Amino acid sequence: MSLLTFLIVAPLVGSILIGILGRRPGSSRPVALVSSLIVFVLSLLLWVRFDPSQPDYQFVESYQWIPSLGVSFLVGIDGVSLFMVLLTTFLTPLAVLASWDSIEEKTGAFYALILILESLILGVFIAVDVFLFYVFWEAMLIPMYLLIGVWGGERRIYAAIKFFLFTMGGSILMLVAIIYCYHVHDLQSGGGSFDLRLWQGLVLGSGLQRWLFLAFFAAFAVKIPLVPLHTWLPDAHVEAPTAGSVLLAGVLLKMGAYGLLRFAIPLFPEGARAYAPLVLTIAVIGIVYGALMALVQSDIKRLVAYSSVSHMGFVVLGIFSFDIAGVEGAIFLMVSHGLSTGALFLLVGMIYERRHTRLISEFGGLKRVMPLYASLFLVVLLSSMGLPGLNGFVGEFLVLLGAFQTARPYAVAGAGGIVLTAIYLLWMYKRMMLGEVDNPANLGLRDLSRRETAILVPIVILIVWMGVAPGSFLRSLDGTVELFVSRATDAFGIE
Repeated sequence: MSLLTFLIVAPLVGSILIGILGRRPGSSRPVALVSSLIVFVLSLLLWVRFDPSQPDYQFVESYQWIPSLGVSFLVGIDGVSLFMVLLTTFLTPLAVLASWDSIEEKTGAFYALILILESLILGVFIAVDVFLFYVFWEAMLIPMYLLIGVWGGERRIYAAIKFFLFTMGGSILMLVAIIYCYHVHDLQSGGGSFDLRLWQGLVLGSGLQRWLFLAFFAAFAVKIPLVPLHTWLPDAHVEAPTAGSVLLAGVLLKMGAYGLLRFAIPLFPEGARAYAPLVLTIAVIGIVYGALMALVQSDIKRLVAYSSVSHMGFVVLGIFSFDIAGVEGAIFLMVSHGLSTGALFLLVGMIYERRHTRLISEFGGLKRVMPLYASLFLVVLLSSMGLPGLNGFVGEFLVLLGAFQTARPYAVAGAGGIVLTAIYLLWMYKRMMLGEVDNPANLGLRDLSRRETAILVPIVILIVWMGVAPGSFLRSLDGTVELFVSRATDAFGIE
């Protein structure tokens, strides 16, 4: 079994082992942690062996699945999927650790679903067969639906159903477009195939490309999510358990942006260019709207959820700049957002376990009773607002640099979102951490435990590393991004 296939299978084996050992109290936690750590260590081998000079897929594996329909288990990675895989495998063991004490009922099922979700998400990022990608894309909804619906808050059923219907509704349009592209490939080549590499050669008229782009874009826009298709996100985040929120914000939102980079734009470049002004407008609206909504939230978790809407607007702005710096910045920002926002949800979960409330007004002066918590919170918060020297700054700078080259008005408008981000994050920190302890319930709070510190410190290290030495990450993106930009612009003769 090759490495990529093993990355998909290993978490499933871990979930099966949890099921076998389910009757033994406390067995599911260590099995889930060890399984996810093994997958993370193996994923690091991909980075070590990855050749940045090769823009196309590497570590390609292919096994026949449904030969009569041209469907195969075809997987591979390039620079973009490499970092999405690493982000997934890094956050999963942290999500397991974060749930160590908070999940007390049906623990076996919970940790098994976490591992199944990891396997399906990895499948999304490494699938090269389009049919296989769609199977992983849709199957991923089931474990996340259950995580929210079973272990979520008071309105968990409403949030889970809303999440499922929104994301599945957009995906149906993509399925229709996939079937049509398969039919076109069958007519043009004399044999049907779902190999994405072969679909790059499809001959499609400009009008047809626009319709097909819209069908794919609908599925990815919901997942990002772009305004006005974002309304499922705050509800899902607020009701989800901490691990669900971490994986939802850290990884699942990136699947939509990844879909744009992998499918919608390379396959239908003329459609993408035709709708670029509209998409850029929506992205900028999302940046400002998400920040303004975060500014008026009283619930910490809902504030962080709306901040994700704003930050993902920057990602889309960078992608549709069709500039190398902008696209690299968007991918870098996807990873940065996964770390910083994932950490914010972890921090919110830690304080919720102590106080069982997420209302900002219930806190004040936490720095005096939880100094380590307040210090790590500040680093993560500064990362999220794009302070120079931390990871968020690099991504936002490159996005604005690229957008300024090709879409200057949108870059200027989007830059205003950075100011709003600083306002709502610093204001939240002031109200929660600074001043006197004005609520007696906060006086006896204990600071971070060793387990909680062990969860946050690796994220903080990566936040600083990516901010100080971004070249160690960007180097692996150069070839892939150059190929992406050339495919997006060649159809129009743009240099």
